[in-house]
Amino acid sequence: MPCHTETGSRRRPDIDPVRHLQEEVDAHDRSAVGIAVGAHFRAGRGYCLQMSNKHSGSCSCGAVRFEVDGDFERFYLCHCTRCRKDTGSAHGANLFSSTARLKWLSGEDQVRFFNLPNTRHRNSFCSTCGSALPDVQMDGTLLKVPAGSLDTDVHIRPDAHIFVSSKANWDEALEKVPRVDRLPS
Repeated sequence: MPCHTETGSRRRPDIDPVRHLQEEVDAHDRSAVGIAVGAHFRAGRGYCLQMSNKHSGSCSCGAVRFEVDGDFERFYLCHCTRCRKDTGSAHGANLFSSTARLKWLSGEDQVRFFNLPNTRHRNSFCSTCGSALPDVQMDGTLLKVPAGSLDTDVHIRPDAHIFVSSKANWDEALEKVPRVDRLPS
């Protein structure tokens, strides 16, 4: 039977989410992306950059399905070592929101979390296929959604490549690499 629980950024009237994020980032050692998100909020670049949207997503095997209702405020391509290891790729591609709501449609019991010891770095994934999945972080004030986990189009462009000083040595001028529509023969 599908599970219909909702989690997400909880906007409490007594807490300004931008100020709260600033305080969280200032007070604690944050993951690479948390630091970058905090920097944008400190610079006054928070809040909605797109119209309210509902997005759906899933893992590769289909065991986990979810919806995100609300706006994504930031979209980062993170080249830090941790995000590269999480994805097995050149960078993580994560969307962030302090206001959107996450609703698990099925398979919430299949979602697992990994917290890197002695850091604030955390990711979530399907226990069956290993696909990256959304995660509510920073004491429930920030929703992180791996862009590749969405089945619907994302209508904002990435805000920035971050932590490029940590990028892989082969991650240079990739736009010049030939593009092929299918598996090369």
